[in-house]
Amino acid sequence: MMLFIINPRSGAKKSADDLRVLVKKYFPRADIVFTERPGHAREMAAAAARNGYAKVIVCGGDGTINEAARGTAGTNAALGVIPRGSGNGFARELGMSLDNKTALKQLRKARVINCDAGEINGDFFINLAGIGIEAEIAHAFAKHGRRGRLPYFWLGLKTILSYKPRKIKIISGGIETEAAPLTLAFANGRQYGTNFKIAPKASLTDGFLDMVQVLNKHILRMIFALPEFFNSTLRPFDPTQVSKIKEARIITGGPVFYHVDGEPKKSAGGEFTVKILPAALKVLTPKKL
Repeated sequence: MMLFIINPRSGAKKSADDLRVLVKKYFPRADIVFTERPGHAREMAAAAARNGYAKVIVCGGDGTINEAARGTAGTNAALGVIPRGSGNGFARELGMSLDNKTALKQLRKARVINCDAGEINGDFFINLAGIGIEAEIAHAFAKHGRRGRLPYFWLGLKTILSYKPRKIKIISGGIETEAAPLTLAFANGRQYGTNFKIAPKASLTDGFLDMVQVLNKHILRMIFALPEFFNSTLRPFDPTQVSKIKEARIITGGPVFYHVDGEPKKSAGGEFTVKILPAALKVLTPKKL
């Protein structure tokens, strides 16, 4: 059995009714439901897994996908993705087309793999989480009317010009270090979305998180480095320091902004615990990861 969960608010220019018609064309026996409120995708995905659905396909942005993933994690139901958000970072990592018709065709031949996930202070994430300027940008981007690469680029540049890094302690693998990075990202996948690759060597299946410190370099170097995040190889101004981790404790000394798969949040305290959840869920992908 197959269930499609469609967020009708995702993809403002892409009619949910048009997608429903497409789904019935390519998967005539599939069941289709629509989300009605925040958290609804998780509820429906979890219910589908309990009721024996083999595949749960979520149609929406990274936030909706995160919800559905939490619902299927630890079950035999495989999560599929039809990207309908602004960044679509996780869908891009899986190799899913941004065109709905093509993505549906891909799902016909997609295979099931075991996919890692992460956890930050109890919040489940499948792609990326982070604190620092990264989270500040996520908050600004959430309030911004426009979506896409250019607004994200300029919001990032604007925030870099005014942001003052916080001193933190990082404890991982028995080693304690002090740092003041512009941002500290925990990457399961490589990119936030729109092909902005914060961790070009990260993998959804390697059993590790890539902990990425974006170092506080000279402003001119940071300006030149920003475009380099849109490729994976040529990075002469790369300001990042990357390490593979399974778990880390981050002491921030007070409340900070953070994000979970792009969803902005604010901590109540001054400490974070981050860890990998190996092979936490099954996902459908058209490519070899």
